[in-house]
Amino acid sequence: MINGAMIHPPLLRALAGAGHGAKILIADSNYPHETLANPRSTVVFLNLAPGLINATDVLEVLKATVPIEAAAIMVPAPETGHVDIEIHDEFRAALPGVEISEISRWDYYDAAAADNVAVVIATGEARIYANLLLTIGVRQPGQ
Repeated sequence: MINGAMIHPPLLRALAGAGHGAKILIADSNYPHETLANPRSTVVFLNLAPGLINATDVLEVLKATVPIEAAAIMVPAPETGHVDIEIHDEFRAALPGVEISEISRWDYYDAAAADNVAVVIATGEARIYANLLLTIGVRQPGQ
């Protein structure tokens, strides 16, 4: 039995194998979790049902488990025009002090399939563009 915020064995194992600079993709339920993932990435399925488990819940547990250095959100392709995406505000509020970049949809798929993406977490998040690509930071002294 472990004592901590995260108790999911396959996810803990995948995170333990990742290090500084590795990336973690929290993916919504619409994301092509396996077909657009790096073949070396560990895909962890937490998508029990639509809305379960959501991306912000996963983010809260990850924040208590690994240091987060940077993040990137998926935004619609430029030809789509402006779309207000509520969950992006939730991501920003949950990651104060973390630089969050925006990547256009098609470029995001490339970034999320890169060699340094160690973990893909499939969630049941039903909101659109609810994908968050996290960069693992460095553990600070005393952590």
